[in-house]
Amino acid sequence: MFNPSSDDVRRFFCDAYRKQQARAPLTPIETMAADWIRHHPEYHDVLADVDTALTRDYQVEGAQANPFLHLSMHLSIDEQISIDQPPGIRALATQLTLKLDDAHAAQHEIMECLGEMIWNAQRTGTPPDAAAYLEAIQRRL
Repeated sequence: MFNPSSDDVRRFFCDAYRKQQARAPLTPIETMAADWIRHHPEYHDVLADVDTALTRDYQVEGAQANPFLHLSMHLSIDEQISIDQPPGIRALATQLTLKLDDAHAAQHEIMECLGEMIWNAQRTGTPPDAAAYLEAIQRRL
């Protein structure tokens, strides 16, 4: 199983951004990452400096978004939708996209639900609750 470190994830996104800017060939997963990076120009400065990216700390208390977590969640949601796992997420994502008329906004709504599910699992020490995750997305419709 693939288990990248925090530094691996940061290097991946910085490299995808660098390649995108240089119009260099991208792997399929880098292409997906580059698409989300394009939607987040507020992260471009961070992604342009890999050395700073590797040392920067993002604390929840600082109310500062972690661009690497945010972009990783976009990729996770893309994967969930592509394989319809948990079952039903593809249909809910489609419905939410139609409701909001914006796939990016729909992903952010789903991301809130994903973050809540992960937080609850960590807080309670239990496995992530896919049913609660889908119910949370459903409530946003």
